[in-house]
Amino acid sequence: MSKLYKPLPLTRRVRRPTSGIRCFSARLEAHDRKKERVVILGSGWAGYAFARTLDPAKYERVVISPRSYFVFTPLLASTTVGTLETRTILEPVRRLRNIGFLQGWADDVDFSTKTVRVESNVTDNPASKTVVPADPDHPLAAAPRTKGEMFDISYDKLVIACGAYSQTFNIEGVREHAHFLRDIGDARRIRLRVLSLFEQCAYLTNAGCLTDDDKRTLLHFAIVGGGPTGIEFAAELHDLVYEDLARIYPDLVKFVRITVYDVAPKVLPMFDQALSKYATDTFARQGINVKTRHHLERLRRADGHLGSQHGALRIKIREHGDEEVGAGLVVWSTGLMANPLVQKLAGKEFAIPAAPETAAGKSHALWQLTKDAKTGDLVTDSYLRAQTHTSNRDRKPGFLPNVFIIGDCGATMLGDDRSALPKTAQVASQQATYLAKYLNKAYSSSSSNSSSNAAAKPFEFRNWGTMTYLGSWKAIHQSAASRELKGWMAWVLWRGAYLTKSMSLKNKILVPVYWVISWSFGRDINRF
Repeated sequence: MSKLYKPLPLTRRVRRPTSGIRCFSARLEAHDRKKERVVILGSGWAGYAFARTLDPAKYERVVISPRSYFVFTPLLASTTVGTLETRTILEPVRRLRNIGFLQGWADDVDFSTKTVRVESNVTDNPASKTVVPADPDHPLAAAPRTKGEMFDISYDKLVIACGAYSQTFNIEGVREHAHFLRDIGDARRIRLRVLSLFEQCAYLTNAGCLTDDDKRTLLHFAIVGGGPTGIEFAAELHDLVYEDLARIYPDLVKFVRITVYDVAPKVLPMFDQALSKYATDTFARQGINVKTRHHLERLRRADGHLGSQHGALRIKIREHGDEEVGAGLVVWSTGLMANPLVQKLAGKEFAIPAAPETAAGKSHALWQLTKDAKTGDLVTDSYLRAQTHTSNRDRKPGFLPNVFIIGDCGATMLGDDRSALPKTAQVASQQATYLAKYLNKAYSSSSSNSSSNAAAKPFEFRNWGTMTYLGSWKAIHQSAASRELKGWMAWVLWRGAYLTKSMSLKNKILVPVYWVISWSFGRDINRF
């Protein structure tokens, strides 16, 4: 039975509960609620950066997330090949000063009573939920997951920063057999699979169980998606194979193939044609195949001993007809889809006290969150407030007081063409910083009875440029503020920018240390 945790008088004694969740809830009950409680859903770029910037002296901060850490995703591909150790790109949420943290999934939000329904996730693996769970009625679906303990937590202000999930386009076999690259658990599994494939091919060489064709299949690494994540993983994998594994498995290098598949006419569509062509030409010289205008239709386990014993896969591509392509690893990086929580909230009707400036005289109207028709994300205004509309035919617009949406789960329309901002770490971190400073200033204004908050500036995105690593100490960089860079100078900028953007001082020290270690002694190829 769920409980709604509300503040209690400080004179009331709270018994020590037995579970971690109840213990934290008891502390919330006894907490002095003179400060407004800001509940933050998510610990990604948006949620963690916001919690880190919001002043704890002014607000009570509570983060709800299924994982207790933040991942510096631009360097995630480096951890898949051992260039960086995984903990160099992680930041524990609990290390933030005076932070409240609940490890769980936000299951629902009641905007009328200002409460969040949470499912505990303290015993589950938080590093693997990058794909929306399969339909339980699907014949290939696993046994239903046992739900954790459910409880409610109240809020004064709510920041929805729950992110997005990997997009599979409902293609058969992708959910079951592909590897995604969104979280630290994904990077670990990819790293183990790559090293395992080389070990399998080397171990069975003398036994004669694997033919040369079998090795070509197992050592074919397919990357689906030509965006920055897919391109950088292909580049990092190339460096691992030819700088480290080639010394250990010299007889296997001739069987290695790395292929990038994309449905678009070119890879890296966010770059201009010249830089995209430079990336394609660089990959061609490195032996990485780039196949554009290719549509993957099915992914399945290979027949015979290759599939049953070695986990080989068969890829059906429309342009290849009935012929299937064999691969030992398929990394899926094709974009994002809306979080299930976002889909649930977008379909809800709720009653809230109407703001005079948005719905005068309609205090009993039913409202809905406004959803972007193209992406399914929740629409915000230029102040990152959740946009709403009445559920009747009039669809009168408004906004939800004290509810903000930032990061990949929101669609902020800016510019004359009212186009949505891209779903990048750069956008999410700028939104988080803006909103935290906005609320900090709002608190100061209300404390001094000032009206300066009414003249707060709307959010403006400043594009600092786009960078992508291409392997062999080469990269590309494009921005409106500076000229385009490519090659070694862009690689220096790429590493320098990511180093300075690392959140903590500890990781700003560890990252270059591991870069030097990898360059001096080679990448770590241990399987653990």
